[in-house]
Amino acid sequence: MSNIIGIGESPRRKEDFRFLTGRGNYVADMKRPDATVGVFIRSQHAHAVIRSIDTKAALALPGVEAILTGDDVAADGLGGMPCGWGISNAEGLPMKEPKFPMLAQGKVRFVGDMVAFVVADTLAQARAAAELVVIDYEVLPAVVGVLEAVRPGAPQLFDDVPNNLCCDWEMGDKAAVAVAFRKAAHVARLSLVNNRLIGNPMEPRSAIAEYNAGTGHYTLWTTSQFPHVVRFLMAALVLNIPEQKLRVVAPDVGGGFGVKQFHYGEEAVITWAAKRVGRPIKWVADRSEGFVSDRHGRDHVTEAELALDENGKFLALKVNTLANMGAYLSTFGPNIPTNLYAPLLGGVYTTPVIYCNVKVVFTNTVPVDAYRGAGRPEATFVVERIVDVAAAEMGIDRVEIRRRNIIPKEAYPYQTPMLVEYDSGDPMGCLEGALVAADVAGFAERKAASEREGKFRGLGYSTYVEACGLAPSRFAGRLGARGGLYESATVRVHPTGQVTVLIGTHNHGQGHETTFAQIISEKLGVNFENVDIVFGDTDRVQFGMGTYGSRSLVVGGAALSKAGDKVVVKGKKIAAHLLEAGEQDIEFKEGVFSVAGTDRSKTFQEIAGAAYVPHNYPLEVLEPGLEEQAYYDPINFTYPGGCHIAEVEIDPETGIVTLARYTAVDDVGTVINPMIVEGQPHGGIVQGVGQALFEGAVYDEVSGQPLSGSFMDYTMPRADHVPNMNVQTHSTLCTHTPMGVKGCGEVGTIGSPAAVINSVVDALSHLGVQHVDMPATPNRIWRIIQNATMPQAAE
Repeated sequence: MSNIIGIGESPRRKEDFRFLTGRGNYVADMKRPDATVGVFIRSQHAHAVIRSIDTKAALALPGVEAILTGDDVAADGLGGMPCGWGISNAEGLPMKEPKFPMLAQGKVRFVGDMVAFVVADTLAQARAAAELVVIDYEVLPAVVGVLEAVRPGAPQLFDDVPNNLCCDWEMGDKAAVAVAFRKAAHVARLSLVNNRLIGNPMEPRSAIAEYNAGTGHYTLWTTSQFPHVVRFLMAALVLNIPEQKLRVVAPDVGGGFGVKQFHYGEEAVITWAAKRVGRPIKWVADRSEGFVSDRHGRDHVTEAELALDENGKFLALKVNTLANMGAYLSTFGPNIPTNLYAPLLGGVYTTPVIYCNVKVVFTNTVPVDAYRGAGRPEATFVVERIVDVAAAEMGIDRVEIRRRNIIPKEAYPYQTPMLVEYDSGDPMGCLEGALVAADVAGFAERKAASEREGKFRGLGYSTYVEACGLAPSRFAGRLGARGGLYESATVRVHPTGQVTVLIGTHNHGQGHETTFAQIISEKLGVNFENVDIVFGDTDRVQFGMGTYGSRSLVVGGAALSKAGDKVVVKGKKIAAHLLEAGEQDIEFKEGVFSVAGTDRSKTFQEIAGAAYVPHNYPLEVLEPGLEEQAYYDPINFTYPGGCHIAEVEIDPETGIVTLARYTAVDDVGTVINPMIVEGQPHGGIVQGVGQALFEGAVYDEVSGQPLSGSFMDYTMPRADHVPNMNVQTHSTLCTHTPMGVKGCGEVGTIGSPAAVINSVVDALSHLGVQHVDMPATPNRIWRIIQNATMPQAAE
């Protein structure tokens, strides 16, 4: 019985059965024979010189196998943790790139910096030994904020990085912007903060490493979004071992959000240590450890200015941002606040000229890198906030000012002033659709009802665009990428006609096993349940770049589509031979190869069987087997976009902001699985709401101690904080991806922060409030209301 499930259908996710029944294969659940346990000793100081490390008492404890420090790393001549993306200043001078040792050498530079690694037979023994390691520190002054870090006389993290400045980077036409500002009828100005976030995926990071002395091979099981890249970086640049001698396996991963995208020092340390102790080592982070070791996200301070003519048309945008890198450069760190930020400052608008300066700064904090959206939410927040400020100052309706400046559908493809060219889109269609879906016409009545209950009600808009499907390689290379951004797929057809797909992306909750199976089910006419997806194992899967930047379907799915097309081409050759017809006369549809105009045909299963039983093949022109591989490197990013509308209610007595309604209309191109495309924005919106209303990683400004080091003091949204969301699509097709897809994994986090804060500001606008920084916590909102209504109390 045929069960072909193709594009546009919503089958149950193939992977959900094992997750819902507790059969997922997670690193923390794995057991290796004779395995030891590793525990990291981390710095409790934000900035200090390591005077000495005394391990004698700890090594004397039963079960302790080894205690390794930065001195051991140096003695073995190992490299530092590599940065995968380099940037340069306006003069072409490269960024400052201090060494990032896998275990601290001479100095610690943030709370959580790894100082030593204890290996013991049990977790209890490893922890007991860690308690006995005596480290003598000379504590130094610390700096945690970007504004403070670049001030004269600030504590310096590195002797060869003056003013803690990694790079003074810019993009755009500064002179043209200056001219436009001189001609402007009005200039709107805004200072804002993109608050620091901690990702907190459901599964903490963990790893297991072992070394086979007989073959010289290493195996690392790790919670990673891109195992092939980890293998390449760690083998070639850190451990100095042959790449083929290292197998990296990323099995089921319980969420990533960017946090598990990077190559971490823990992975390198345990792999190196496994050879030294001669036994497998397992490390599992607890949640508190993750707070000071997982890469953080965002953390910008920005000054924005928007020039407009007398009719509210945008003339120019100028943005100056200080971006926090933390203590070291993480894998993609410097790329996020520069190349993934500035090009999107055009938003969905026809702003003729834009200039952006980003000062990338080191501080004594956890390194900062990509977090869901990675640069695009930050850019959207700047643009959509300054647009609202301009509308308020000029007395123009917030929807109307967007209509006057939005890129019309007929203008696509649209070349922006910031390098990128949008190939397709309909932001006006998304805006108009969202206005209807959100019942904006009925807002006045709902606002009046709130006022009768003593509540403030506000409505906020965010019309946005993002660049995703992180590629193409040649474009990224010009911007400093130190690797390719293509993707790969192999379609292996078995003699029975069943299919195994080997793909270079990684599935950590997105539903790839389902959507990829739908693509192959439709393309090859095979039953949906007869398609298996394999990912995350460098010894099984050809080289792939992994999952991040909403690239899995856009780039990985395109590679898969190409590989499937190659299977069909070879299948036609086999069918032509078996049916004694010309190859050009063979048609393929719904799993059947047939000779055009006749009733002669062969099923896909028959062709697959014949491919592996080549009794009468013309072997000089047709090889046995039916397996094809493809790599795909796109010619452009894809540009999803849309309009999000948030509606909030504020209790002035408590400052509590309640998200009352939320509507999203997104343009994500071709929708492969509508159920998954609905679910992805749901999760992203909640994360964006978290940034807007709840989340913020805070440090003590003097000591550099993290003040939000657990869920006791780092708040994330719960289910009861979020209303039922109205999520819809209004799609235009991407013009250069094989299936017209654009990506949907990050649209929720990109559109939501600005929509929520715009609604909060709207709710408080009658008090003269023009801006509220994220997160809009009850305390912050209550103080704003008190200062606005009782200025004498503020004094």
